Amino acid sequence: MIPVTKPYLPNREKLNRYIDGIYERAWLTNNGELVQELTKRLEAYLGVENLLLVANGTLALQIAYRALGISGRDEPTEAITTPFTFVATASSLKWEGVIPVFADIDPNTWCLNPANIEPAITPNTRAIVPVHVFGNACDVEAIGSIAQKHHLKVIYDASHAFGVNYKGESLLKHGDAATLSFHATKLFHTGEGGAIVFKRKEDLERAKKMINFGITGPETIEELGINAKMNELQAAMGLCVLDEMEENLKARAAVWHRYEQALSQNLQLQAKPKELDYNYAYFPIVFESEEQAVRIIELLKEHGVLTRRYFYPSLESVESFGKKPIQPISKDIASRIVCMPIYSGCDVKYVLSKTKRYL
Repeated sequence: MIPVTKPYLPNREKLNRYIDGIYERAWLTNNGELVQELTKRLEAYLGVENLLLVANGTLALQIAYRALGISGRDEPTEAITTPFTFVATASSLKWEGVIPVFADIDPNTWCLNPANIEPAITPNTRAIVPVHVFGNACDVEAIGSIAQKHHLKVIYDASHAFGVNYKGESLLKHGDAATLSFHATKLFHTGEGGAIVFKRKEDLERAKKMINFGITGPETIEELGINAKMNELQAAMGLCVLDEMEENLKARAAVWHRYEQALSQNLQLQAKPKELDYNYAYFPIVFESEEQAVRIIELLKEHGVLTRRYFYPSLESVESFGKKPIQPISKDIASRIVCMPIYSGCDVKYVLSKTKRYL
């Protein structure tokens, strides 16, 4: 069986040494030594400042909203976002009492189309939550201009954009905050985990309080907080994975380019700006019709190759978010998209031999 993705497992002996240190210190959580080390190393690796590690990528989004004052607890609050994304982008907003307002995507990049943002702005809009879909850069310049014009916060869901650079700098530097997921299936992972990169240090400092119940001392509580801390075991995994990141990237890139060479002539691939240094985290393709996409998925499954309709369905059609206007481009792309297996060690030759048989 070839899964659509597979967790990268680093050197076991090195992981064991980190775990031995955890046992010696008996310090399992609450900003331990390994969490501090991973924070510093990730800031250096990614070329960013003001990085905060958290327990998972969904909490990263929720803490970012709260730290930036985006909450629907006291007044009607809306945030404009994309319907073509993992459900957590929108559900994290609703969980915080913020109404997700969906605006359609660009038909080529599959990211939130800036031209559709301004028509969706109302007096209740407080933020824009774009997604760097599959690690592809949003039009950060246009989105930044709209946000500045309308005095809105921008929180980028950058769950797929680990290590991605745009115009020579980390894509994570754009917006008031950018969030990352370190789930087991991500390019870089800590088993479960996530991070927030803040533009301003004062927002980072507020978020630090929030992730530890708002507690700032033995007898002091300064914020309404929650438990969102990363623990030492997660950090140990992250440090080991980070040590082998270049090896992992090289293997994924090889798989990605094999797919591109074999499939780009017949199928629609995601358009990316020339200034983008990609991370090869996903290989999505769009078929001519939904029927063809579903047929390919079933036929490949018969040969032990698992693919995924990712992202499907388009979120404006999800009942939990209430009745929303249809976003035709997102709905169309979501109906025809399939993500191919990609991970270090993937048998791409076998996958392609079966895929091309049915094209």
